[in-house]
Amino acid sequence: VQLQASGGGLVQAGGSLRLSCAASGFASDLHSVAWFRQAPGKEREGVSCIRSGSNGPTYADSVKGRFTFSRDNAKNTMYLQMNSLKPEDTAVYYCAARFNRIVYSMCLDPSVYDYWGQGTQVTVSS
Repeated sequence: VQLQASGGGLVQAGGSLRLSCAASGFASDLHSVAWFRQAPGKEREGVSCIRSGSNGPTYADSVKGRFTFSRDNAKNTMYLQMNSLKPEDTAVYYCAARFNRIVYSMCLDPSVYDYWGQGTQVTVSS
């Protein structure tokens, strides 16, 4: 599986961006997909994830109500709509995926994902 992230950029605080992640190679068999981010000097943190068969996306507390994660299986693409952006959202954003099932509690753990996109920079100015 190959993942290709895009859509990052520079935006003012309060603005919006939509990230995309196109998957190729048996993408329809993926069980879990997720977005992570990593700011300079910080550990990679989970932003949102979707597990097949679940009721919907899981979000980190820091982005709840502002970010929306969606998955278009027909296009093998997933999206992260980011609204009301804050300077603290500045980071490199990565999409990730895995085939095997994981439990809910592991969904935002970067160590369980096998496939990663190259990252796209999001910069929010104050």
